[in-house]
Amino acid sequence: MAKVVGIDLGTTNSVVAFVQAGKPEVITSKEGSRLVPSVVAVDVQSEIVGITAKNQMVTNPEQTFYSIKRLIGRRFDDAAVQKDVGLLPFEIRKSAKDGIEIKFGDQWVAPEVISAKVLAKIKADAEAYLGEPVNQAVITVPAYFDDAQRQATKNAGQIAGLEVLRIINEPTAAAIAYGLDKQGDQTIIVYDLGGGTFDVSVLEIGDGVYEVKSTSGDTHLGGDDFDQVLIDHMIAEFKKDQGIDLKEDPAALQRLKEAAEKAKITLSSAESTEVNLPYITADAKGPKHFRMTLSKADYEKLVMNLIERTFDSVNKAITDAGISKSEIQEVIMVGGMTRMPLVLKKVEEFFGKKPNLSVNPDEVVAVGASLQAAVLAGDSSVQDITLLDVTPLSLGLEVNAGEMHVLIPRNTTIPTEKTEDMFTTAVDNQPAIDVKVLQGERPLARDNKVLGNFRLDGIDPAPRNTPRFAITFKLDANGILNVKAKDLKSQKEQQITITASTQLDQAEIDKFVKEAAENAQKDQLELARLKAINEAETVIYQTEKLLSENKDKVKEEDKMKLEESVEKTKTELKTVKDSNSAELANLENATKELMEALQGVDATLYQSNSQPEAQPNDGSGVPTPTNDEPAEPSEVIDPEKDNN
Repeated sequence: MAKVVGIDLGTTNSVVAFVQAGKPEVITSKEGSRLVPSVVAVDVQSEIVGITAKNQMVTNPEQTFYSIKRLIGRRFDDAAVQKDVGLLPFEIRKSAKDGIEIKFGDQWVAPEVISAKVLAKIKADAEAYLGEPVNQAVITVPAYFDDAQRQATKNAGQIAGLEVLRIINEPTAAAIAYGLDKQGDQTIIVYDLGGGTFDVSVLEIGDGVYEVKSTSGDTHLGGDDFDQVLIDHMIAEFKKDQGIDLKEDPAALQRLKEAAEKAKITLSSAESTEVNLPYITADAKGPKHFRMTLSKADYEKLVMNLIERTFDSVNKAITDAGISKSEIQEVIMVGGMTRMPLVLKKVEEFFGKKPNLSVNPDEVVAVGASLQAAVLAGDSSVQDITLLDVTPLSLGLEVNAGEMHVLIPRNTTIPTEKTEDMFTTAVDNQPAIDVKVLQGERPLARDNKVLGNFRLDGIDPAPRNTPRFAITFKLDANGILNVKAKDLKSQKEQQITITASTQLDQAEIDKFVKEAAENAQKDQLELARLKAINEAETVIYQTEKLLSENKDKVKEEDKMKLEESVEKTKTELKTVKDSNSAELANLENATKELMEALQGVDATLYQSNSQPEAQPNDGSGVPTPTNDEPAEPSEVIDPEKDNN
């Protein structure tokens, strides 16, 4: 049976995990990392995803796409989105449906199309790791994601070729991963501060049941914002010192972003750090360099208000759950930003107890998702899990020309269904009713988010207040809404699955899925081309290095053979301009010939260099040992431990 995976589609990094014999395991990417940067880039030749895309952000800022999770399922006119539009280096515009479009290469696409490329990379890595197809997944989202954002995330999975079995909230997934239900009934709170979003959820757990009592959060508060505060500070200091505004230089901004992230990580363990960026820009007088010493205390002052903002949501979640802080047994920390010492300190001060740090905060969400995926797949090695999640925001409709009438209040356990049959017409002989579906907490409809509209027509003529209509809201386990209106007299009804105006419709999703399938072979050829080029360049470099370092040791005939083979390979390299299979085959053959010739010379050199030298003799006929001490092993650094 094919594996079902759990995916944490993060703002900064994404993680995928699966369950093997009842134990969750995080999948390593093709690049050898457990974290896949949620970054996509378009260069002259191809699209690249993950660490390769992240590594070229400085040289290709306008076609490197990151923090897409902050944009997915959002309206262009949203104030938080408008802030991002001013900070992100790539082009963003309003779509025809009032949503968001991003200039991706030479086309404009919805954010979920770019997120789908990250998911497709994760899918491919998982298939390579497991050695079998991966077609189904459980994907996590912030608990405070609204209906549009959840649907857009599900669409991204579909475009990537995944059947999304369930969308679950990140804090709930984290609680599952901690396995706290094995420790008896508990009330816990999950504090999730990630790369782009903040979530807090209160849960009651025990006997395999995870019941969310309340949730709150901010979908525009995370590590990106901590970085931005420092970037703004550096820009201001440079302008004060040099009179140049670095906001106008996309390449400089990307270098500042990288420097801010590194400084943030360093200051988690050091008292100060130096930011040194030579040749950050130039003016008529010549190049300019950026240099700053930043102390931990100064950085903490800059970001203190962001940390304090998180407790507004924490207080709201505790109040909505109807409990006090003293009733919380465990505080679970999730997300890379929770590694920051000041965050841990403030959480401990607020709750009066040390937070639980027993699981890797970067991986815990994907691990929990994989356990839920195993349950949905019928894996008998995993204890059955019952998730009782909640909807983060109230759902209702517009009535009386402007009021918000709530059918499903926020923090209602899902799945749920609610029907009310007391709706009627507002004017005599009204032929139809328009149903405007809303999400939010404001009393006036105009202040809440419109999820969708539909019309029930064909109403028999009658005085106002005479016809009766039943409106049904059905919220599924993914937090996705279906709405139905029914004329109780004629039994005529109309219904929709909410697909907000910011999202792709099914035809558009199908189009992208079809394009992905049609281009699969082309994409594989392009991958083969890049691999062949990389291998050829590597072998050429190794050969030229060997010849340079061993001029006097390589036989003349071997030297000529290698030089001829190098020139042949270089010639074939120049001809590989696209994914033409014949050109690729010629390059691969030339590379193979060069590699074989190189290996032959390597072997000859090794034999000549390994001939035993005369050893000093102490007269006993036994070689005298030297006084050389064995070398100390080099330190192995795990880059993931340094990821904040």
